[in-house]
Parts: sequence; C-alpha cells; structure tokens
Amino acid sequence: MNKLNTFLVILLLFTTGVFSQTENSKYVNVFIGTGSVDNLSLSGSNFPGACYPFGMVQISPDTKENPEDPCSGYDYKDKTIVGFSQTHLNGTGVADLFDFLFMPYEGELKWFPGNDSVIGYSSTFSHTNETGSPGYYSVILDNKIKCEFTAASHSGMHKYTFPENKPYKLIVDLFHSLDKKRPYWSCRIVSSQVRIIDNKTIEGYRIITGWARLRKVYFRAEFSRPFSNSYIKAGKNVFENTTIGNDNDLKVNLDFGNGNTEPLYVKIGLSSVSLEGAEMNLKSEINNLTFEEVKASSKDAWDKELACIDIEGTPEQETFFYTGLYHAFIQPNNIADANGSYMNHNFETVKAPDGVHYSTFSLWDTYRAAHPLYTIVQKHRSADFINSMLRQYKDYGYLPIWQLWSEETYCMIGNHAIPVIVDAYFKGIEGIDWNLAYDAVKASSTIPHRNSPFSIFDKYGYFPENLQSQSVSITLEIAYNDWCVSQMAKAMGKTDDYNYFIKRSQNYYNLFDKSIGFFRAKDDKGNWIEPFDPLKYGGNGGYPFTEGNGWQYLWYVPHNVYKFIELLGGEKEFAEKLDKFFTLEAKPEDVNGNASGFIGQYAHGNEPSQHIIYLYNFVNEPWKAQQYCAKVMREQYTANPSGYSGNEDCGQMSAWYILSSMGFYPLNPANGIYCFGSPQLEKATINLEGNKKFIITTKNTKGYNNNIYIQSIRLNGKDYTKNYIEHKDIMSGGTLEFIMGGTPNEHWGKNEIPESILK
Repeated sequence: MNKLNTFLVILLLFTTGVFSQTENSKYVNVFIGTGSVDNLSLSGSNFPGACYPFGMVQISPDTKENPEDPCSGYDYKDKTIVGFSQTHLNGTGVADLFDFLFMPYEGELKWFPGNDSVIGYSSTFSHTNETGSPGYYSVILDNKIKCEFTAASHSGMHKYTFPENKPYKLIVDLFHSLDKKRPYWSCRIVSSQVRIIDNKTIEGYRIITGWARLRKVYFRAEFSRPFSNSYIKAGKNVFENTTIGNDNDLKVNLDFGNGNTEPLYVKIGLSSVSLEGAEMNLKSEINNLTFEEVKASSKDAWDKELACIDIEGTPEQETFFYTGLYHAFIQPNNIADANGSYMNHNFETVKAPDGVHYSTFSLWDTYRAAHPLYTIVQKHRSADFINSMLRQYKDYGYLPIWQLWSEETYCMIGNHAIPVIVDAYFKGIEGIDWNLAYDAVKASSTIPHRNSPFSIFDKYGYFPENLQSQSVSITLEIAYNDWCVSQMAKAMGKTDDYNYFIKRSQNYYNLFDKSIGFFRAKDDKGNWIEPFDPLKYGGNGGYPFTEGNGWQYLWYVPHNVYKFIELLGGEKEFAEKLDKFFTLEAKPEDVNGNASGFIGQYAHGNEPSQHIIYLYNFVNEPWKAQQYCAKVMREQYTANPSGYSGNEDCGQMSAWYILSSMGFYPLNPANGIYCFGSPQLEKATINLEGNKKFIITTKNTKGYNNNIYIQSIRLNGKDYTKNYIEHKDIMSGGTLEFIMGGTPNEHWGKNEIPESILK
C-alpha cells in the first residue's frame, strides 16, 4: 500500500469512528452517584452498568430483589448482587424497568434470589472486584464467577467465566421487577412468555404495570454454546425440557453442563414492539460481532459523543465533568426498533419518519439545564427529542410531562416540554414542523389534563388549593410556561394568543402576599389558607408546594425577574431577602426526601432551587452568585459514589455542573441568555457544528484556589462588561476569557440583564 492509500485509510477510520480522535471516556467514573458512603446523604441514584449513548439497553447489576430505593436498582452500600437486568433508569426519583434479569450460578437447581445469607442464586461481591467504563461493566462475584457486559443501542452482550470445570448454570427471571408492594404506581406482571427456540436460543416477552401504566417488552437471547437441559418455572410448576412457558411468574433455568473451559457468551436483543423486532435489533447491531468488538464499538460511540467538549482542569474536575456529560447522554432513550418502528400508548405499532423515537423525558428536571445543554452540543438530537414529543401530542392532545416508554406518567407538575420547544424555536433548531409545534404548546396550555385544570386557572387567576393540590407551585410554573407560549405566539404573528398568554403569565401576582413577602395558597373564595409556614415542605400532593417550601418557590419567576424585584420592594429588599435565604439554617423536622445540599434554605439537591444563585446578577451583586456557584461545585459534586446531592434526575444535576463549571447558566431556560457565575475550569472548548469552536479560558484558577471571583472578561479579544452571554455568541464560535481573582470586584458586572432577547 502506498503512502497516499495509507493516509486515506487512516482518514476513513477516523471519520467513520473506528478510531476516536479523543478518548474522553477514560475520565468517566461510572460509580459516581451510585450510593452514599460513610453515612453521607449524597447519592445520585445512578447505575454503573453498560449502556450506549441514548440507547434502550442498560445492563446493570441489581443489588435488591425488589428494587425501589435507589431507583437505579444499585446501591453502593449493598454487598449482594441479585442479578443483571437489561433496562434501568438513571438518577430518577421513581423506580421502574428492571427487565429480564440474568444471573449465573453453580450447584443445584435454584429458583429464588435468596436473602442476606445468599441462599439461592444471588451472590455477595466486593467492590475491589468490580470495574466499569462507558459501555462496559465487570464484576467477579464471591462465588468466583466473572460477569462482564457491554451494550449497543437495542442489544447487548454478556460474558460469564466460571471457575474451571464447574457446571455452568444460568437463570433468566421474567418476574424480577420493582417492588410489587409499593402503594403508588403499583407493579404487577400482567403476563409473560418464554420460548425455547433451540438449545442455543430463547425468546420471550412480558407485559408489566408500574410507573409506566403498561409496558410490553420483548427479548431474544442467543448463547455461544448449547445448554444440555432447560427448566421453566411457571408459577409453582416446573417443567423440564419443555419448549414454551406462560405465566405471570416465569423463570427459566439453563444448564450448560460440566467441563466447560471457555466463557459463556450471551447476545440479547430487546424491542418494545415484537419478538421479531428483538431479533432484528440483535442482528442489525451485533450479529456476528465478538464481545470485544461490541465493547470497542460502544466505547467509540461514547468517545464520539463526549468529544463535544474538551476541557482542562484538575483530575477531579475532569472526572466529574465527563461523568456528568456521560450521565446527561444516557437518556432520553430511543425505544424505536432499528427500522424505526415503536409501540405507542395505544399499543399500536407506528413507524417514526425520522427513524427514532425517544422516551424517558424527565422534563420537570431537565428543561432547566439539560435541554439547553443539548441545544449547544446535541442540536440534531434536540430536533429528534422534540419530534418525539410532538408524537405524544398527536396521541394525547398535549405534550409530555414525564414520559416513560411512550407512556405519560403524569409525574410532577407543569408542562415543561413547552420551554424546551420554545427555546429550540428561537435557537433555530432545524428539522421541526414549527406550526405543529406551536399547536402543541398552545394545546398543552389550554386543554385540561392532570394537574393542569386550565378552566380553574382562567376563572380564578390562580389555582385554589381546595380545588387543586400543589396550587402555588403549579400556578407559578404554568405562569412561566404561559410566558414561553406568548413569546412564540408573538414571533409567529399570533397577536390574540400573545395577549392571552402574556396576561396569564402574570398570574403569579395573585398568590403573592405583600404583607409577609411570600407566595402562598388561597382558597376559591380568595382567602389565604392558614397557617402558613415558609419552612414547611411539600411532596407531590396534599400541600401547596411541590418538593419544596415557601422559601424555595419564592424565587420562581424566571420570566419577570425585574417585576418580581419590584414586588419584593426593590433591589435592596430583594438582595437582603436573598441573603437571608442563603443563610437561614432553620429546618422543619419533616423535609421532602429529595431535599439535600442545603446552604441555608437553598437545597441544591432538588431542582426548584437551582436557578436562585444566579438571581444575584439581577441586583448588581454578581460576586455573590460567583461565591455560591463555586461553593456548590466544590462541595456538592464529588468524584466518589456519593457524588451528587439528591437524585441525578436524568442529567439535570450534571448539566447544572457542566454549564456552571464553564461559567454560565440559563436562569430562564427559554430566552437564550446565560448568566455568568464562577468558571472552575482552566479551559473548555465546545466543539460546535461546522468545525467551529467556542473556547473558554480562565486566568488565575488553576486547581481549587480562592480565585473564584470574576475581575473582568474578554470576548473575542475585546473587553466585555455584560454579566451574561447570549446563545448566538456561543454558537458563532470564538473565545471567552475570564480573569479571576480572590476578592470580589464589586465594580464589574453592574448592568441590566434583559428579560428577553427574543424577537
């Protein structure tokens, strides 16, 4: 081969992804956020197993027989692994999935997971024998069986290495699920089936209730060697060497005999549509590839995605930054088959025109920072996400609230697909029917649905607590959504709609009690509901505030900050109240389980607080935003299993860190403005489409020193005095230089941040 041909081959390998230009996956620690250690409250509810970027499959260990908390199924404190199921949720507050648990074991035939004494097919393990990286997970169980896993988008591979000359046995548990005794979003297996196709192939499905109202999921598993015996347990009955089993309590035991010296490999494909879909996905993604080839392909896919931003910082910063980016890119999940088919909420097989259909939309969390991050580094997928949301609009008549497996769960409040869509509209994301998108955001703001009785909102100008629980939080959040709709209506020339929604976006006024300076609940007669305690927490019903208290929801007016400053009495009073918020340590005995990461009343571990730090930029005290940003990033994001405050929430906690560590954050996630905070990295290069780069550098910040305060900024070589940056400035490429110091520069950044730059 001559030199030119050699060069062309190497170039082809790079451009097709066979070689990755960067290996940012090496910084990822998949165990961050997998459980608290040393009795710390920080966690994350993340799983450590093998997955593919935005893929359907997440092969990970379950450390509990009936997972519920943590919702990922894996707790770093646990000492026993029950088995390895094929699907998991990342950092959520509610558990679901855990489909098709596989577990190797030895000895006599075993049917039950066991207990703390490990009677049954479960096994103890040690973290010293556990490793993981993007697309790969491995553990040597205490019974000496080594278990390894890798994943493609809709499929994966298992590799089991048994002690020499030991009998290979493997159980496949179709009954394993989240806790079937929990009183909410109850779980039960409606039906399940398994078929023995031949002595190297099984397939099956299950229909299951849970957080998603009803899910159908199918699998096909192909083994590298024949099993000598098979046993199907259907309910209380065990059948040897039968070909089919049907029951809502179904397990399969496979015996591969003695004298095996080679590992046992299992190729498994999943589908939300059919058995044929599971087989097609397996063949299209893995087919004849070896375990090492699938592992390498998965790593390469992760390196490609993680190459969107290159950073320089301390080893801990690099680890947490890329682990956060990894967590942000686990979901939303493409549940469409390789041919684009997926099953909608009516259990009809539908084909997505763009070939993908995404689900797992934790929108109450992710609209704040994760989706704005996607508009910078995942522009094409942002369009795919929104097109998937629009399909739900066509099915339901309104956009997703918290969608899982194409099912609307109605978890949380508001309808925060709206700011995601409006933000993408103004940022010029391509590939979306914007007329349809406007119809969807308007319908989602006018057609009543759970926790959104708009006729009540229009009648009273607020939600009375005696007619709608969580009334204050819902009033405030829908007011923000209405502002988003109004801006899109204005831009599209829909004047009547603009006037209607801009007026309704100010309904937060109606629940503000000037006599005490807080938002609080009213009844349908207009009376304040007594007693009112701004410290008292609410959960997800039965109280005016959702996963927060009166202090935390006081600051939720992201679309009318200056009017709200006036409502609180002006800049001086607003700043003083902010100071009190961050220093008031009093807490009630009962706080919501998501509340953690406290700085005074600020609770970084749950989303209602996460924009509040940046409000200091609106009252000419940006150095306080810089102080608290640095404090949160340095104290509440750690490169260990305790990793996060609260749940990671499908990438939102990570996205807050990723954006904040680069120095900016979208206080209003739909107006194209990012407020400055305290950049923590020496350098960050955002690799944009069209070979453009936006390069952020900081001077005087090497390591965790005390230089957390902005002294001055230069944008593209020129002095820059604004304390915010616009989305278009980032996407145009260029350089942003922060000059940092150890004391506040109280003369910098005293300028007004626009309420909106939208046209």
